[in-house]
Amino acid sequence: MAEKKTGLLFQCIYTLVKQIPPGYVCSYGCLAQKVGCTARTVGFALSALPARNDVPWQRIVNSRGMISPRADGGRHQLQRDLLEIEGVCFDGTNRIDLIAHGWNFP
Repeated sequence: MAEKKTGLLFQCIYTLVKQIPPGYVCSYGCLAQKVGCTARTVGFALSALPARNDVPWQRIVNSRGMISPRADGGRHQLQRDLLEIEGVCFDGTNRIDLIAHGWNFP
């Protein structure tokens, strides 16, 4: 039963992430509030995505507007590259201006 609930929760998270348009980002915490879970659960859901998927996972960042560090360093750079291609700008401290690029689900 717990697996079914987790699967439904993850699907809900993926559905919301797909609603974030290119050029915008959302924090783990903001997304978690919308779904009714924790920011950590959002992270678990995104890390569980299969290699080839249509969920724009790169649009989820931490509450400071930064890419969260990962054990596999290559995805950090991939996430930044994908966001920059979409027009998201980083400042000198590697932060995204959440006023300009933040998405809060209208």
